[in-house]
Amino acid sequence: MQKITRDALIEKASALLSEGKVNRVLGWKKGEFSYDLTPTVFTDIEQMKKEFVFDDFSGANFSKYLTKETKKGDGKVLVFLKPCDSYSFNQLLTEHRFDREKVYAVGIPCDGMIDISALKAVVGDGIVAVNTDTDTVKVETLYDGVKEVNKQEVLLERCKNCKSKKIVAYDELIGENGEVIDNNRFDEVAKLEKMTADERFAFWQNELSRCIRCNACRDVCPACTCEKCVFGNPNSGVENKAASNSFEEKLFHIIRAFHVAGRCTDCGECSRVCPQNIPLHLLNRKFIKDINEFYGEYQAGEEVGSRAPLVNYTKEDLEPSEAVNRGDE
Repeated sequence: MQKITRDALIEKASALLSEGKVNRVLGWKKGEFSYDLTPTVFTDIEQMKKEFVFDDFSGANFSKYLTKETKKGDGKVLVFLKPCDSYSFNQLLTEHRFDREKVYAVGIPCDGMIDISALKAVVGDGIVAVNTDTDTVKVETLYDGVKEVNKQEVLLERCKNCKSKKIVAYDELIGENGEVIDNNRFDEVAKLEKMTADERFAFWQNELSRCIRCNACRDVCPACTCEKCVFGNPNSGVENKAASNSFEEKLFHIIRAFHVAGRCTDCGECSRVCPQNIPLHLLNRKFIKDINEFYGEYQAGEEVGSRAPLVNYTKEDLEPSEAVNRGDE
């Protein structure tokens, strides 16, 4: 697969800005560390040439940012969409969450993004610089000099189990488009399903007990775009950020999983941003797997306007008694 470079994206953005097709660009710039990239809106070509970054840490899904960015004045915003981002883009359009006429989308192929937590687990802390120009990631550290790691071993989980290299929404492409691919993304869900109820409870109790209620998963999720979240409503009884008991600790994530059922595109942003490394994507994948088995294969965001099985009644829908008879309860 053709590797897209920072210079190629800057060149494309500069051309669109100069031609007046867009008046701002949603991109990445360096954060506190070289691997800590921050989503940024650029309006100046010279600023982009100095600060715009695109590398193997550009994992952020920009689709959700459009819900607010398109409401800021006139003109179009340029957004670069990786394959997984484009599914979220379509899903948000289906839900009328932003104005398509105010966006110029450029699709870019992706061969996977690096998980900084996975990388640190291999090389340790004190990372000074990371070189990802080849399949071998070269990491310079404060304590142990330069270490080399196979890139495939430190990819984000969603990239290791990528569902699609196909960009399903764009105004133009850079490079070649890919295809929907075979993947093993439901393997971990299947392992959980084979556990006893007590074992599953213990698994999730252990994972969710680490939650610090920072709300990063909710804030980054393209399927969470409510103007007022129940967890931000002082009258809901669950507004407090820190869980007051173990039930509320679980309630937050269970409600979120139900909230996005049938709408989650499996972009993996929830797990990517979780500071406690909780595998939140597994909750969403359980719903996706069940929906596929009960109602037929469905991929949220594959095309604009598609209706999720949970909101689209047909006479062939599975009845509860059928699930019981099949042993799927």
